[in-house]
Amino acid sequence: MCFHPRMAPIKAAVFPLVNKDGMPELAHRIYEAVRKFWPAQYDAKQSIGKRYARMDEAGTPFCFTIDGQTKEDGTVTVRDRDTGHQIRISDEKVVAYLKEHLEPAHRA
Repeated sequence: MCFHPRMAPIKAAVFPLVNKDGMPELAHRIYEAVRKFWPAQYDAKQSIGKRYARMDEAGTPFCFTIDGQTKEDGTVTVRDRDTGHQIRISDEKVVAYLKEHLEPAHRA
């Protein structure tokens, strides 16, 4: 089932690519920021592909992955469930990104 992003029960998921090297701490910080506004999921189990598949099955529209590059330049990968496309955005813009994509009043 493919929910419209505004109708999805879980709006976003946050994943550390690996469960070491400071990635879980960065991921938890982003997860806590997101869940202040929307239902979110934090997942550090199994491969990244299996995590994406679980979130696709749950209808979660956006997944944010924290990786080695996040530590270097402060960007995270955003994966769009509907298109599979991935882009990198600033970790500080995750909440703004979700507001833009989940709340119609914030669209231009």
